[in-house]
Amino acid sequence: MAKIKKKVKTIKVDADKCNGCQSCEIICSTFHATPKYSSINPARSRIQVIRDPMRDVWLPVFAGEYVEAECMGRQTFVIDGKEYSECDFCRAACPARDRFTEPDSGLPLRCDMCEENGPGQEPLCVQWCFNEVLKFEEREVEVEEDVRLGDLEIGLKSLLDKHGLQKLVDTMTRITQKS
Repeated sequence: MAKIKKKVKTIKVDADKCNGCQSCEIICSTFHATPKYSSINPARSRIQVIRDPMRDVWLPVFAGEYVEAECMGRQTFVIDGKEYSECDFCRAACPARDRFTEPDSGLPLRCDMCEENGPGQEPLCVQWCFNEVLKFEEREVEVEEDVRLGDLEIGLKSLLDKHGLQKLVDTMTRITQKS
């Protein structure tokens, strides 16, 4: 394993500022509509606001990874006298619930940080959050990662294993001289 620097993009949520306007859900669902900006359907949004308006509780939650099985955790939490299950705060798309699944196909949804919008751009939900609940952060972290070979490297390694280094060098030299 090799240590590499990797850019990590995150969105921090300040739930105390959220008033449940759902502008993040609306802009996300329109951005990911087909064709883009053609419809509003918060069920297609990669961010969903968990809401309890009677108690003035609003919490934006982003779609995370897809998991094939239900988790075993079924703990409940009490916040301001109201009970919430672990599922309420879970970011995963899973078979146990409809949250973060495409309503028509049932395929899992995942937050892509609006990468199609262009490099260096903040996700649209952050741009459209008028109460500054959502804050975009990009930072470098050092992680250990298996170095995976690309197609070209796999092909060269295969040729090296089959024919040897000298034969490979001679062939490459001959090819570059003909060019």
